[in-house]
Amino acid sequence: MVATMSSTEPSSAVDRAILDAARACVAEFGVRRTTLTEVARRAGVSRPTVYRRWPDTGSLVADLLVRELREIIVDTAPSTGTARARLVGAIVGGGSMIRRNPLFAKIFRADADVMQTYVFERLGRNQRALIDLFADGIRQGQADNSIRDGDPQHLAAMLLLISQSAVQSASAFAVVLDSDHLDAELTHALDGYLTPGDPGPR
Repeated sequence: MVATMSSTEPSSAVDRAILDAARACVAEFGVRRTTLTEVARRAGVSRPTVYRRWPDTGSLVADLLVRELREIIVDTAPSTGTARARLVGAIVGGGSMIRRNPLFAKIFRADADVMQTYVFERLGRNQRALIDLFADGIRQGQADNSIRDGDPQHLAAMLLLISQSAVQSASAFAVVLDSDHLDAELTHALDGYLTPGDPGPR
């Protein structure tokens, strides 16, 4: 599975230090209370250094989430099996890690309206990056005949719709679907959706 999610991947030690500082701020304060001034202070750089790279907190947090999601997906992607198995494993494993990730937990708790904007009103940069990543895995699966035919972007968008719903609603459904069973059922759902032989809509 291709492990690239963004063309804005940090290219210097300064970029990485700023993103690390932003991560610490968001985990402690949430998105809304994170400021570029505090990020600069924690990163040990001047405010102009941050502003030259990211004009506002929103763009910095967007790149931070892309980096966080990329690392989670890459870390959880199986190294063997068909492209379908690797893609499904990466999504399910990544979703499980996101549910336990303190950064995302803080955003879900403190900035629910921010998440609602991305989920219900428009696609965020991190979601577009995930769609592109999933589409790469789908193309590999179509090449090895483990994933059914279809527009990779369309299939990838549906994978994201299914998986983000599972991640964001996991706590509400925990009384009937604990973490292990949620992962098992999500695996069945994604694997069945991608398996050749499902003709999908015509």
